[in-house]
Amino acid sequence: MASVLNSDKDGEKPPKSNVTLPADYRPGADEEFMNPLQLEYFRQRLWAWKKQILTESEGTLAVLQNEPLREPDLNDRASSETDWSIELRTRDRQRKLISKIDAALRRIDDGEYGYCEVTGEPISLGRLEARPIATMTVEAQERHERHEKISRDD
Repeated sequence: MASVLNSDKDGEKPPKSNVTLPADYRPGADEEFMNPLQLEYFRQRLWAWKKQILTESEGTLAVLQNEPLREPDLNDRASSETDWSIELRTRDRQRKLISKIDAALRRIDDGEYGYCEVTGEPISLGRLEARPIATMTVEAQERHERHEKISRDD
């Protein structure tokens, strides 16, 4: 992850960075929050995640194009169709995830990454490690989800 990826399938290249990460770098609470090293660390994590999703999607597409469903047994065919349905739903979720990754990369470029969109407070490094596309602190996310649940129940 310490190296910047070359490009994704659309020919889009990660922006060149003047920051070089040590190979074993991990953001720490003892540093200034969202300093250049932390920003580069999360930029590279997001690019690697996006590249992984795109690679998996290309593999799924290749298999779909090269291996049509021709199961002679109806049960085998139904099983294969179910498997492909699940696979395609997964790819659709990942397509939506890519737009969230792109939004997180834009927030890095805009200097807004790592800060809660509701409160403006820093999002914990642990939360960003677990979910680099997070846009809210845990507390703000919980309030948001409680409000959504109340709204749905009405």
